[in-house]
Amino acid sequence: VQLQASGGGLVQAGGSLRLSCAASGGTLSNYVLAWFRQAPGKEREFVGGISWTGSYTWYADDVKGRFTVSRDNANNTVYLEMNVLEPEDTAVYYCAASRGSNFYTVMAGYDYWGQGTLVTVSS
Repeated sequence: VQLQASGGGLVQAGGSLRLSCAASGGTLSNYVLAWFRQAPGKEREFVGGISWTGSYTWYADDVKGRFTVSRDNANNTVYLEMNVLEPEDTAVYYCAASRGSNFYTVMAGYDYWGQGTLVTVSS
């Protein structure tokens, strides 16, 4: 499956942004999905994930309550709604898909990756 992330851009602190990740070449409902991010000079880190039907989501502590992961299996798309953005949220955001049956928070749990979309939050 190929993943294509979009929706990044420049936003002021306190603002909101919605990222999308569209899949092709496969049925997204077969995969656990997640968002990761990588800030300049840092390692890629887990942001949030969502189960096959969307009934279960899990998040990194520093985005909990501000970010929401959702999915639309009919349209083969996963979303990341980001609110109350902070300069520390500046990063390239990646979507990822897992063929496994666990709700991973590590990169090794995911088999397919999108190309990333840049989010810049100004103070």
